[in-house]
Amino acid sequence: MQDITLILLGAGNSTRFNAPVKKQWIYIKDDPLWLFVAKQFEKYNFGDTIIVSSFDEIKYMKYFASYTYIEGGKTRQESLCNALSQVKTQFVLVSDVARCCIDHDMIGRILGAKGISDCIVPAIEIADTLYIDNKPADREKAKLIQTPQLSVTHLLKQALDSKQTFTDDSSAMASIGKNILFVEGSLSAHKLTTKNDLTKLPCLNHASDKTLIGFGLDIHPFEENKQMVLCGVKIDSLFGFKAHSDGDVAIHAIIDALLGAAGMGDIGELYPDTSSEYKNIDSALLLKDTVKKINSFGFKIEHIDITILAQIPKITPYKEKMRASLASLLGIQARHTNIKATTAEKLGFVGRNEGVTVHAVATLSYQNRKELL
Repeated sequence: MQDITLILLGAGNSTRFNAPVKKQWIYIKDDPLWLFVAKQFEKYNFGDTIIVSSFDEIKYMKYFASYTYIEGGKTRQESLCNALSQVKTQFVLVSDVARCCIDHDMIGRILGAKGISDCIVPAIEIADTLYIDNKPADREKAKLIQTPQLSVTHLLKQALDSKQTFTDDSSAMASIGKNILFVEGSLSAHKLTTKNDLTKLPCLNHASDKTLIGFGLDIHPFEENKQMVLCGVKIDSLFGFKAHSDGDVAIHAIIDALLGAAGMGDIGELYPDTSSEYKNIDSALLLKDTVKKINSFGFKIEHIDITILAQIPKITPYKEKMRASLASLLGIQARHTNIKATTAEKLGFVGRNEGVTVHAVATLSYQNRKELL
């Protein structure tokens, strides 16, 4: 099937799914949904596979598999047009990542009709009584349209070169008078839209129970006449931390530990100190954003353990307040947020009262779908 390019659309923001995790990042064993779907198509040996996603997800996705990744647009149609600009093959097969339970018999019917019509579309008949505008309608004249849909590439590009908005490829092709061939669809090719759809998709096995562990380390020197903040808590001190942000060395170490467990790089990649956006920023805001990203990518924070290495200031009077602050920021119970403190026995830069270093360990698990329902 080297004359066909597969496009998998997955740049949506999952608003109707209404969960902390984006549906594209629900895990099936050790694979996120988008990869689970892409792997099911590999047996067809297409000329290329294009995954369409949002900009801030593509770098991470590249660590999973070597496909072609394209940034999506604000709408499905914009995303499809972005992908089509990279297609060189005669035919293109377009599907949605959310159409995740692949019926290979249905795929066979679609591919078997290649070249017979301008657009090959799977469709299922309507079994229930049909009303349109509160009036009974002839259900024999109606069909439910599914994906994937196979089109002649240059004709689909032509059809989408319009100010009109289309909900699928076939309606765009029909708008310019191209031939549409319907083949038998599949009831098992149900689209994942809301959380309730999880119960209708038997192909989605539960996520792995694997625990992921990350380590973080950060160091900051002292700076006079600056407010000191540790773990999101203001510390009584004549000096704070020299840094591009507020310098909360503990939160920075925790962010790196979280990113390490998820395999998402480091704090400098997400929040570079060369950007004016993060100048003097409250590090608690960075941690909140990191937690949101971690959750949206399908992970659940289980535990945080940090060690603060400081000759000064004294940490013990603030430990309980720090624990409560971190628990709130991380969205976990205080008992899963541990803080330890020690001195450097007057050795090194810490022992010379020049700064503080923090070590952090984070554990993550995959989001459990039962908790989403």
